Amino acid sequence: MRLKVEFTTEPFDLDEAPAHALVARAVIEAADLDAVDVGPFGNTVEGAADAVLAAVDALLRKSLGAGATRVSLQVNVLDDADADADALGEGA
Repeated sequence: MRLKVEFTTEPFDLDEAPAHALVARAVIEAADLDAVDVGPFGNTVEGAADAVLAAVDALLRKSLGAGATRVSLQVNVLDDADADADALGEGA
């Protein structure tokens, strides 16, 4: 099974990235994931379920420990058609 997770950490700071956001980015970039898109207001990761769930566990623990007051997550199960479209650059 493949998963796609979209997440944000708060509170926001438009002047510079807060510590919890930097920690979240480091956790996600170090994980064994197939796709990572890190942005200023939202982040998306994709990969095998075990790898994504392990990354989310670490993300929650470390970003909350670094001062995040809220972490918002959306988890989607990708079916084979979604995975094939993403591989071809056609995914949304």
